[in-house]
Amino acid sequence: MTKKIDPKIEEVTPEEEKLFTSLRAGSWPEFHGQENVKTALQIAIEAARKREEAIEHVLFYGPPGLGKTTLSHIVAREMGANIRITSGPALARSGDLAAILTNLEKGDILFIDEIHRLHKTVEETMYSAMEDYALDVVLGKGPSARTLRLDLPPFTIIGATTRAGLLSAPLRDRFGVVHRLNFYTPTELGTIIVGGAQKLGIKIDKDSIHEIAKRARGTPRIALKLLKRVRDFAQVKGKGDIDLQAALEALKMLEVDSVGLDPLDVKFLEAVIKKHAGGPVGVETIAATISEDSGTLEDLVEPYLLQLGFLQRTPRGRVATKAAYEHLGINFPQRLDKQQSLI
Repeated sequence: MTKKIDPKIEEVTPEEEKLFTSLRAGSWPEFHGQENVKTALQIAIEAARKREEAIEHVLFYGPPGLGKTTLSHIVAREMGANIRITSGPALARSGDLAAILTNLEKGDILFIDEIHRLHKTVEETMYSAMEDYALDVVLGKGPSARTLRLDLPPFTIIGATTRAGLLSAPLRDRFGVVHRLNFYTPTELGTIIVGGAQKLGIKIDKDSIHEIAKRARGTPRIALKLLKRVRDFAQVKGKGDIDLQAALEALKMLEVDSVGLDPLDVKFLEAVIKKHAGGPVGVETIAATISEDSGTLEDLVEPYLLQLGFLQRTPRGRVATKAAYEHLGINFPQRLDKQQSLI
């Protein structure tokens, strides 16, 4: 199996490449968590292999860092297929997509990250490609224009998105396999951290594993990033191996608190509580208050705050819960007790 990366993708740093390739699970035994998704994919892959067909088009959605790209690589490996990688923003024109599709071989997989950001004309070009394995190319302009249909070999598109609601219904309906990825438990993250430490060649004790896992926001990518930063701290300021003292000092330096909140999360909650009386308040207003992009808040901040029970979404806007007040050490107004019990 080979991996081809579209040149339109932004380059990643060597550090990021090490994180997302060498530490990435390469097989089912190495991939921990998402058990229902894994089982369903294994069945779909086995069925496709028995029929000697390409696996149906696959859509993964959910918060970032949960393994959508990793699962795509594992699917390609299990199918014995080549994988081409691109992203929605990189496919600016129909010609960009056509250039990739016409170079695919039978059974190849095209992974499209941020598929919700596809341009409308590119998306429409995909319809016939996904459904009929054909590409309609318009030649000429005006009254003399004509359509040429190019046959494509059977292939699979794997789409990944953090915002499934932004996908159009016609595109979403063309995916035969659709899975939502959920946040991981601390136990699952602990197993991932152990595997990452082994690949990095460092020793880490159980208490440090637990401390990193519970602050990783239920996200493997964050767990591995924290592991690497704690490793750096232990090697420079500590004894080399990761012990609890080094882990706690490193996490304090990184401003990651006991439940995994970072400075942006705290700014978000403080804006709701201190400047908007606990809510309800719209996300656009919060974004303007803390000078942050609303899309970033919806994708990166809100999912975890909702999971912790620190935030509620209501028809009138976002509301900070009593748990959020208590975590930040702010007195919870008695007048809000009755209001929140009615939400």
